[in-house]
Amino acid sequence: MTSDVTFRTAIKDDVPAIVALLADDAIGAGREGDIDAYWTAFAAIDADPRNHLIVADIDGEVAGTLQLTFIPGLSRKGTERAQIEAVRVSSAHRGRGLGHQMIEWAIGEARRRGCGLVQLTSDKRRADAIRFYESLDFEATHEGMKLPL
Repeated sequence: MTSDVTFRTAIKDDVPAIVALLADDAIGAGREGDIDAYWTAFAAIDADPRNHLIVADIDGEVAGTLQLTFIPGLSRKGTERAQIEAVRVSSAHRGRGLGHQMIEWAIGEARRRGCGLVQLTSDKRRADAIRFYESLDFEATHEGMKLPL
């Protein structure tokens, strides 16, 4: 496990490093792009109290990132849920337990907030990521669908 990691809210200066993490694989490389496209999205996330863009900082380096969104709902007796998205660990830090620490941190934040459920999705082509989430006791209980607009 990586012991010298700090989890913190991302700042504007972190955006280029976060975008680089998002693009650092075959799937991301095909859908991420020019940094100019991300500034408006960052501002919206940063301004929304239910959205948290988090970085895993190791010695001043953005070594990982995830977005944690809190979603109110009526189902499950009005249970708030936490959605974990865009989880990435830099290639230099993979295989050292950082991803595990990131997810455990996010689950802890959801518990502290009183959420009754943590959910996430992973692209079906990310077989390693799916095995990773299953190793953390996530279950594929639903079939997710998306419609690109």
